[in-house]
Amino acid sequence: MTQHSDGSKPLRHPGTEHLLRYFEYGHLPPHLQAVSKPFGDLAQEVVAVLPDGPELSAGLRKLLEAKDCLVRAALDTTPEN
Repeated sequence: MTQHSDGSKPLRHPGTEHLLRYFEYGHLPPHLQAVSKPFGDLAQEVVAVLPDGPELSAGLRKLLEAKDCLVRAALDTTPEN
């Protein structure tokens, strides 16, 4: 399998890498990061153990949909100080 030019872990299917970018949460305010982070962590975990394919893509899309819903729900909450 092809590796990144710096020798890091093997590249994944472009569709998998494309979906993973939507699980990043560092740009969010802390109260939204708290909601988004578990989804990002889970996405990374399943990608680490499952092969690329249509079922992985479908699962990541559904996980992304759930994450998006819950982050939007958290927009209606007051951040804890």
